[in-house]
Amino acid sequence: MNTLHIKKGDTVRVRTGRDKGKTGKVIKALPKENQVIVEGINVYKKHVRPRTQQEKGQTVMVPRPISVANVGSVERNSKRKSA
Repeated sequence: MNTLHIKKGDTVRVRTGRDKGKTGKVIKALPKENQVIVEGINVYKKHVRPRTQQEKGQTVMVPRPISVANVGSVERNSKRKSA
């Protein structure tokens, strides 16, 4: 069983990649894949077809998972500095 040092609701900072230096809140943790989904980070456009004739096709921004190794917790560090 895999465990992560980052949980849902934690604030994290991206260490590597195109979103390096950005911070965000963890939406979902995926321990089996060793990944997390962070709001506003690693977001891609997905084109959605209309389901009925009345609807229009649209482009939706979808967050994708990022490896836990590429993010670091921000909350823990701030607590240590203030103590």
